[in-house]
Amino acid sequence: MWTLSPSAIALVALAVFALIAPPVTATLVLSDVSFSPNPPLVPAQSQHVTANFAIIPSGATTFASGHNIQLQTDLVNAQWNIRVMLDGLPAAQQSVTGSVAFINGALISYPTSRDVSLIIGIDGTVPANAGVFVMVMQAEEIDNSGGIVPGSVITINQPTTLSTVSPVSPTIPALTPVITTPPAPSPTRAPGFSFVGGILALCIVGAVVTGRRFHSHGFL
Repeated sequence: MWTLSPSAIALVALAVFALIAPPVTATLVLSDVSFSPNPPLVPAQSQHVTANFAIIPSGATTFASGHNIQLQTDLVNAQWNIRVMLDGLPAAQQSVTGSVAFINGALISYPTSRDVSLIIGIDGTVPANAGVFVMVMQAEEIDNSGGIVPGSVITINQPTTLSTVSPVSPTIPALTPVITTPPAPSPTRAPGFSFVGGILALCIVGAVVTGRRFHSHGFL
């Protein structure tokens, strides 16, 4: 049976910790952004965006070499121009076409004594069917397993011309009045006396009177 010395145990513990401990992530900070033309964005119009990011080290290096930075945009036919700046001077450059682009972590992994930043330019077209806002750029750190590092997402949204349109008042349908035709009034009748009955009564009275006249003149 053999035993390990205290120093050997410490080395083994450090090696195990290095294998299971998650790498310390860097902090991506948006320092400046510009647009040409200036917002609001116009649907179906070309748009240029330039964003500057500072990388704040949180571990032994400026960025974990096994991690990546993923870039996304909703601009159509996007063309990316990505520059890595080291101590204020260009250190790497890459051009990518498409809605998604990646920056290899090895390109921005340096000793913490170095100053590393990113200048990301994108040219594209505002979607013709854009809504009130368009996501022109999003940057996020991706870990070794392909997952998004919590708290690393930076999203740049910009309003479109649709956001300047006054809201439309709700349309109230006109109410069609219901026209009711009142029934024709019934003729007023005296109690117990009809029009035809009255005519007959007048005829009888006239006949009686005429008969009396003939009798008085000797015709009967």
